[in-house]
Amino acid sequence: MVFRKKIPKALQDNEPLQHDDHDRPVTRREFIARGLMTGAATVSLASGLSLFANPRDAMGAVSLSQDLAALKSACGIKSLGAGKIPFICFDLAGGANIAGSNVLVGQQGGQMDFLSTAGYSKQGLPGDMIPPVLNPNGNTRDFIDTSLGLAFHSDSALLRGIIEKASTRIANINGAVIPARSNNDTGNNPHNPMYAIARAGSDGSLLTLIGSRNSDSGGNSVAPAAMINPGIRPTKVDRPSDVTGLVDTGKLIGIFNQADAVAVMESMARISMAKLGAVNTGLTNDAVIKDLVKCGYIKAADIAARFGVPSDLDPVKDPNIVGATGIFTQTEFNNDREFQKTASVMKMVMNGFAGAGTVTLGGYDYHTGDRATGERRDLRAGRCIGACLEYAARLSVPVMIYVFSDGSVASNGMVDNSTDGRGKGVWTADNSSTAASFFLVYDPSARPALFSGDALPPEQHQQLGHFRADGSVETASSPAANNVNLLVETVVLNYLALHGEQNRFSQLFPNHGLGNAALIDRMTAFDPVGSVANGVLI
Repeated sequence: MVFRKKIPKALQDNEPLQHDDHDRPVTRREFIARGLMTGAATVSLASGLSLFANPRDAMGAVSLSQDLAALKSACGIKSLGAGKIPFICFDLAGGANIAGSNVLVGQQGGQMDFLSTAGYSKQGLPGDMIPPVLNPNGNTRDFIDTSLGLAFHSDSALLRGIIEKASTRIANINGAVIPARSNNDTGNNPHNPMYAIARAGSDGSLLTLIGSRNSDSGGNSVAPAAMINPGIRPTKVDRPSDVTGLVDTGKLIGIFNQADAVAVMESMARISMAKLGAVNTGLTNDAVIKDLVKCGYIKAADIAARFGVPSDLDPVKDPNIVGATGIFTQTEFNNDREFQKTASVMKMVMNGFAGAGTVTLGGYDYHTGDRATGERRDLRAGRCIGACLEYAARLSVPVMIYVFSDGSVASNGMVDNSTDGRGKGVWTADNSSTAASFFLVYDPSARPALFSGDALPPEQHQQLGHFRADGSVETASSPAANNVNLLVETVVLNYLALHGEQNRFSQLFPNHGLGNAALIDRMTAFDPVGSVANGVLI
């Protein structure tokens, strides 16, 4: 008689994860990783009417509109962000599977330099579902899907979610995978690249960085300490009210309509500048003080002009995001906080209001002795990633989406044959040796082309590093393979390369650890995208 271990009942998407071999969660990070939690700056206008020294001067003041562009530039106001490619990262808290069962990974030759059967089993794929298996009827490999350029397992839950939300955009998407270890179940991995992305030039018209968690990185994982800039600490945005609450135009809009309120604010600015010119403060930094006052009024007028109706920022009221023609149905949006979180971040970043954003998705410590729990959570993460790609396409802007997790999981080969388990290996334990990160790039003009600046074959630029045949990261295969700080450097290098600016990498990060020029080229995935000229988004 053969005894088989009973597969435990799979958990629903929002059910918490409980492990006998883990201590009780204590920190916020631990609560998020187990799925027990789903995870602000304010720009305001002065109260304006009392600032008029002479109401008759206000009534007769000439509008600043004809001079506003030059004044805004002088005051550092960015109407459409900094002209860089929008950047969003997904922090899958808890140690999600990425390699093998989702994004294919291979040996030194690239994704199609296949692992051993045992190596794929460790990554959750039974022998009859591994990528090398040929279909005897058509001599094709049924378990490889390259519709996004980057090769996924054809039954990847992440892929299914992405395709569900962005199915008509796949011809303009490409990606790369980075085999890289990181510690399991800890927020201390310095995974988050947003400060580095900001140093590369990314910025927004309202905020530089946003994140769905109120942390120094904006996410679950920390940022590399040497890259943190406290002056641009991410503002928490994880719901529509966080977005609309970013702008307060005071009482002026409400007393007047938006156009009249803008005219009043411009008049206030002109009067103030005229009066400042006639005043000598007697201070050594007189000019600096006057510029600060002048720019304060100019910024107030600009905010009234662009955000006089704060609901214009509201993702709920964006027909591209929610509703009959939206990426999310009203029911989907109302019932899933992760969709609300994703929509809020992508609304800010894609429209240039913020330069870069982090979306933390909780509950990815899913080694629960079944496969179905992880499949459902990967599917939801895929839908969130796909929503960002689809929204970028609807706005006709490029985007870089980066996906990472703190550690990873492994399978012991036992199979979950439930409907959602899909006949794949159950996740039985944390295992940092199977970890990887990946990024996808959407370009409205064409599919991004793999790097052509060296003699390596293109497939070695689609996989930056490699795995051993046994399904674990080859730690000598790249600088990033066993150093999370260098993984972040790899990500920002590739962000710069999309703008044709990889030559700036060593200037921006003079103490980087990626090696000489040849190694930097080796760690570059793509040529510049077609909608960027001279490093600026067009």
